[in-house]
Amino acid sequence: MDRLHMEDPARAGVTTLRDGRRSAWAEWGPADGRPVLFCPGAGWGRRLGFGFGAATALGVRLISVERPGSGESTGMPGRTLLDWADDIGQLGFADPAVVGFSQGAPFALALAARGITSEVAIVSGGDELAHPGTTLPDEVRRLVDLVAADPAGAERDFARFGSAETLWRLSVEGSSEADREIYLQPDFAAAFRRALDTGFAQGPAGYARDTVLHFARWPFRVEELTARVHLWYGGRDDNPTHSPDHGTTLAARIPNATRHYLPDSGAALLWTHAGEILRQLLAQSPGTPT
Repeated sequence: MDRLHMEDPARAGVTTLRDGRRSAWAEWGPADGRPVLFCPGAGWGRRLGFGFGAATALGVRLISVERPGSGESTGMPGRTLLDWADDIGQLGFADPAVVGFSQGAPFALALAARGITSEVAIVSGGDELAHPGTTLPDEVRRLVDLVAADPAGAERDFARFGSAETLWRLSVEGSSEADREIYLQPDFAAAFRRALDTGFAQGPAGYARDTVLHFARWPFRVEELTARVHLWYGGRDDNPTHSPDHGTTLAARIPNATRHYLPDSGAALLWTHAGEILRQLLAQSPGTPT
């Protein structure tokens, strides 16, 4: 396994939204590049990126935005997936492409539902686990049922459970050997742990709300999305809260979906196949190098 190259953000800042809340972001690549918004995984802050060389070669401005309650972004109790999309709509990007990783998937698709983006890549993404047609492992079904029966109680439980150390341990211990080879590389592990420490800087409330939104029914129908959606899954992705069938059902539900299944890859294909993911995402975008 080749050693991954990790980079700190080229730029970082905070934007004040109309209601006075703060939305914190970090970015890589040329400042005047094609904007690609990154919706990161569970509990992450904004400083863990991907595809740095590919972003530069493709002229991509990769922007990671911290969700409410994460890092330096102001919390918003009771928020929905579409509230998140409305926040992003205030940042002023013109038809950005979007990448959603793991628990970032429903947030990325919410941007498509609001018409903010027409190009989405979901990588090792969390499926709509509460959709009636989804077959789930027992431990995931219990969480879906808990959120449906008592969302406020579930959110309190997730807050008691969530911490940077807990999510780091789960990411390593609950992953396949293919992913552990990535996550335990010293440079990657340091960047990953910093992202979690940053994400939980205000405490677990942001993570807990995100998790409720992932496990609940989504407030939009993916069957009505008009965006082009690329679904990327690895056959060695062992995370039961991603997609139980590696995106097969989700691809059938989304009208303009293309499923990319890599049988020998794990969840970390966002880093091992970053260039391919970005090139496919931007293939139909005007002015993008090939």
